Amino acid sequence: MSDFEYTELPVRARQALANFVLREDLLAERLQRYADVRPRPEDHDGDTGELDGVVFTHHFADVPGDQETVRWHYVETGSGAPVVFLHGMPDSWFLWHHQMAALSDSYRCIAVDLKGYGQSEKGRGDYRQAGAAEQLVALLDTLGLDRFTLVTHDRGTVQGDHVAAAHPERVRHYVRGEQHLHHFNPELAPHDDLIAEAPWTGLLDDAKRFAVWAHTTLAQLPVADEDMRRIIQEFSYPGIARAVPRYHMASTFRKEWLARRRDLIPRWRAPMTLVQGWDSHTQPREFFTDAGKYLPGVSEVDVRYLPGGHFWPVECPQETTALLREVLAR
Repeated sequence: MSDFEYTELPVRARQALANFVLREDLLAERLQRYADVRPRPEDHDGDTGELDGVVFTHHFADVPGDQETVRWHYVETGSGAPVVFLHGMPDSWFLWHHQMAALSDSYRCIAVDLKGYGQSEKGRGDYRQAGAAEQLVALLDTLGLDRFTLVTHDRGTVQGDHVAAAHPERVRHYVRGEQHLHHFNPELAPHDDLIAEAPWTGLLDDAKRFAVWAHTTLAQLPVADEDMRRIIQEFSYPGIARAVPRYHMASTFRKEWLARRRDLIPRWRAPMTLVQGWDSHTQPREFFTDAGKYLPGVSEVDVRYLPGGHFWPVECPQETTALLREVLAR
């Protein structure tokens, strides 16, 4: 298969996609359940909060670069060897709070709001994935993180791919979740164009509806109500609806896929654990069979599947934590 040919969808995946229909009555029911959720005030540097019985501390850092200064929001708990968590869409640092709380007994857990999300920078600037990833590395430099385990999900994985390629010596282990690897089919990514057009169509203007819609359609196991409420709040900060589409204006999923195959994968060196939801509609598990043969420079490759769909950190938090603890103990 050439670089320009898409991978045919497996029969099982195509059937699942054909049956992948959102029930409007179910969405309306879930929206009603969260009708009382209101935006939460922004945090300040040093603010703390308790989740799962563990204290989390909010931090902000203004990190200058060649083109712009980026204001980052990140949350930290625990001490020990550093673990950096990157979330996807429509999420924030909060996606990983269950795992961070559990692992804080032995590790320094740091979760970042990606640029454009949560309480991080949302102004105009560099929204190329490679550019945003280098700005993220500048934040890690500021935090003194020379080597770390990198744990990513969805759109956070796109930036993680650039970090692992540009700075292979700094990544102890790359736990890579819910993102295309060697295979790709555009039928799995219709939202790429939709999000790029969001500032004009208003797709993201109702943050509550979008967050509930995403978790209603892509999760296969229930997400706890208290988690869903905070997920909505973290996606509701002003500016997100205009900032997030800038990534999709700067590139496309096809361009990302080709760049990954041509440029990024050959430069990966860190041991890698590929994590997917067993019933993920966006990432068919068949696409990850024999994944190691597509990663010639990676020293160790392990493919793992977790119960549920796309949002496994909150669909099956205990299983996700157990997997991460196993990986970290190696």
